Amino acid sequence: MRRSNAAASSLLAGLVALALGGCPPGTPGPETPGTDAAAGVTDAPSSTDAGDVLGPPWRLVWQDEFDGTAGARPDPGKWKHDVGGDGWGNGQLEFDTDRTENAALDGQGNLAIVARREAFSGRAYTSARLNSAGRFERAYGRFEARIKLPRGRGIWPAFWMLGADIANAGWPACGEIDVMEYRGQLLRNVRGSLHGPGHSGGANHGREIDAGMDLSQGFHTFIVEWDPGRVVWKVDDDVYFTATPADLPGGADWVYDHAFFLILNVAVGGYYVGNPDGSTVFPQTMLVDHVRVYERIP
Repeated sequence: MRRSNAAASSLLAGLVALALGGCPPGTPGPETPGTDAAAGVTDAPSSTDAGDVLGPPWRLVWQDEFDGTAGARPDPGKWKHDVGGDGWGNGQLEFDTDRTENAALDGQGNLAIVARREAFSGRAYTSARLNSAGRFERAYGRFEARIKLPRGRGIWPAFWMLGADIANAGWPACGEIDVMEYRGQLLRNVRGSLHGPGHSGGANHGREIDAGMDLSQGFHTFIVEWDPGRVVWKVDDDVYFTATPADLPGGADWVYDHAFFLILNVAVGGYYVGNPDGSTVFPQTMLVDHVRVYERIP
């Protein structure tokens, strides 16, 4: 997806703003799908029930199950808010707040990120964006989130990661891994992608697929399995895209061998999705049942 705000974190606001949509300010149009790569992967785990923890070859190293009282804030030991409303480099329309009206536990074991149509700090919409920078950062492993997606034209939920060195390296040199991006008007489609030097913004390396179902009608697990020299994307443990250094455009750098942090957000509008229209119903809520990170068992 891409984004972050220095007002809410130690990250450079402008750099993360670019990271948020992968599109520098003024870049028109949606992202262009990248070149598909072979989708093979070995020793993948078998599917499990939503509440189970995967067994070999994976070992759980970090998680948030979002258990707690309805209206409670997400765990501040795991998440912090990016606060701002400058478009995040993507032409987004919302102001992202740290209010519980936009991000809170629902009391049913989920985090609810809510996009609302309301005037706030000069913007016509509000929403929220959470990140784990400085709290949880990791290179390699299985990164998954079980999510029920919002819907509607101009609604842009995402689960993604940015290189933890963004403050020093800048974007896209820090790297970005989009585990899941969704356009609320294309209810069956999901996209995964990489952004780095020579393959960022509209020229990112990724794939968008028709998942064969309306992804807003229930919970689905969006997964990246990331190893040295390889990133694999899955929906509900079905592989749909694989990327390796050899798949990148000529001269593009592979910048996916260092720690990244996690991001969850719901954008309103932006170059990738377009703006809401009269058909878009508000509020729209992304429910996150869990986020879990595993390491490979040696």
